[in-house]
Amino acid sequence: MSEIILEITNLRKKYSDVLALDSLSLKVEKGQIFGLLGPNGSGKTTTLAILLGALNATSGSFSWFGNGTKDDNRKNIGALLETPNFYPYLNPVDNLIVVAKIKGITDYMGRIEEVLKRVNLWERKQSKFKTFSLGMKQRLAIASALLNNPDVLVLDEPTNGLDPQGITEMRALILEIAKEGKTIIIASHILDEIEKICTHVAILRKGKLLEVGPMNQIMSQEQLFLIKSADMNQLKQLITDSSDMKLISEKEGEFLISAGNITHGADLNKQLAQQGIYVSGLREYRKNLETIFIEIVEA
Repeated sequence: MSEIILEITNLRKKYSDVLALDSLSLKVEKGQIFGLLGPNGSGKTTTLAILLGALNATSGSFSWFGNGTKDDNRKNIGALLETPNFYPYLNPVDNLIVVAKIKGITDYMGRIEEVLKRVNLWERKQSKFKTFSLGMKQRLAIASALLNNPDVLVLDEPTNGLDPQGITEMRALILEIAKEGKTIIIASHILDEIEKICTHVAILRKGKLLEVGPMNQIMSQEQLFLIKSADMNQLKQLITDSSDMKLISEKEGEFLISAGNITHGADLNKQLAQQGIYVSGLREYRKNLETIFIEIVEA
């Protein structure tokens, strides 16, 4: 039986006349990489702030580890919210010593070495924080979140502002941490990265939950094809007259179509040839998370 790490029930947050979070309910189970997706103002950061005790909800409830909202829960949660904030003139070891003392961690030197190696910063242990790139600062923040060896990591926009190399490194780090059995909750608007990382996803807009479920369920869809022919008018007429095929859009000289129960390009090519249509281009097409996300939030 799955172990529920977090359960949110009808969570609401209202600022005067603005409803930032509207009756949000969802569950996160052990071992999931759970993504909270949405444009700015969708309620992602508000949700995380409430879950971490930095903000009070207007109504509703949530429970960590089946233990309600007790302060002890936070000892088993590591968090990265907003911009990493460390002492600029201290090196990563000294900064993490400060964090360890705040968290009440004893015998911390061995653990500091372990987490800095974990995020590939041990070789820079003598460098001042102010000399770090944004990607290195984000990795130090992850090391800080891991210091007390929590079962859950909560990350708010962990790749925000990073260059392509930094994004790749952060993605690899998150996936490696997840392999250790930790549960990870990520709020992000960078959909390409969420698609590569998350096992489950919740899509928010203006504080309302629009869709929630496993990533493969969110991404499941009918097979589509991009197709072209020497005689595009003839091809279009065949598609229009067909009871199985449907023209979805035209993309740079190609038709994007669905073809009923046909799921392989070879089968579609054979069917078209039997009707006198010989294609000059035919390839299978799958929507990415960004396309699906836009369709959901604009529905």
